Amino acid sequence: MLVGQRLAIALLTLVIVSFAVFFATELLPGDVAQILLGQAATPEAVAGLRKAMGLDEPAILRFLGWLAGLLHGDLGTSYVNHMAVAQLIGDRLVNSLKLAGITTLVSVPVSLVLGISAAMWRGSILDRVVTVLTISVISVPEFMVATLAVLIFAVWLGWLPALSYAADTSSFTAILKAYAMPVITLTFVVSAQMIRMTRAAVIETINTPYVEMALLKGARRSRMVLRHALPNALGPIANAIALSLSYLVGGVIIVETIFNYPGVAKLMVDAVSTRDLPLIQSCAMIFCVSYLSLITLADLIAILSNPRLRR
Repeated sequence: MLVGQRLAIALLTLVIVSFAVFFATELLPGDVAQILLGQAATPEAVAGLRKAMGLDEPAILRFLGWLAGLLHGDLGTSYVNHMAVAQLIGDRLVNSLKLAGITTLVSVPVSLVLGISAAMWRGSILDRVVTVLTISVISVPEFMVATLAVLIFAVWLGWLPALSYAADTSSFTAILKAYAMPVITLTFVVSAQMIRMTRAAVIETINTPYVEMALLKGARRSRMVLRHALPNALGPIANAIALSLSYLVGGVIIVETIFNYPGVAKLMVDAVSTRDLPLIQSCAMIFCVSYLSLITLADLIAILSNPRLRR
């Protein structure tokens, strides 16, 4: 019952988000037809192009048509390239998924180890160092982390290229050079939040009476955390991971732009400059669906891991 409610809320939220995305793009300054034809175009030519593109119809009708197309898998046609939006996004989406996947494989294990270790030895030097580092990273925006990474690894040390190209994957060294800079930046941003939230979730579980009773009976601290506290903190940890990884949705836009990484976010930024509305809307919906999927998955894991919620 509760799982069904969560899924229904996610679908309703997705409809509301699609409405917001469509009408937010409608508020972008400038006339699409005028931009495509140039400043020298006559009013008659602009009016004709608007009619041909369906831009003279009421916004609500265009929204319903666009939403119906999404439900049938039709993302529309690009205003600028005159190609199917799905075709334009296809290769870029694979690159973005690769970047997100590599970042997840690096950040999640590191964050869990540091977060659980800091909770196990709360108040120790390790805990204080981890706390200071995470707070410092959280205080720095993504573009600053990316800029510092370029200065350190590309300019000063000369180890990595300043720009990232995912085309050359002929060897492990080429793959490392292609993904190192954006992955380092995103890992710093994502891991900081994940470490703090994991630490807080484990500490909250450690402070429960049954865990304290296990400690009083002589259980080792590592056994107490791994066998008693950690399974019961699975729900909060899943939420921590999902919320932290959701920062990839916003952080990847900045990172792909700075490092010129050929992903969906870079494609969306380029589409904004040319007022390519179908492409902007489709890219925005991909990010929204990714965010909602992570949050909903975290809720489902929390429900299934809690016997009281399952009943």
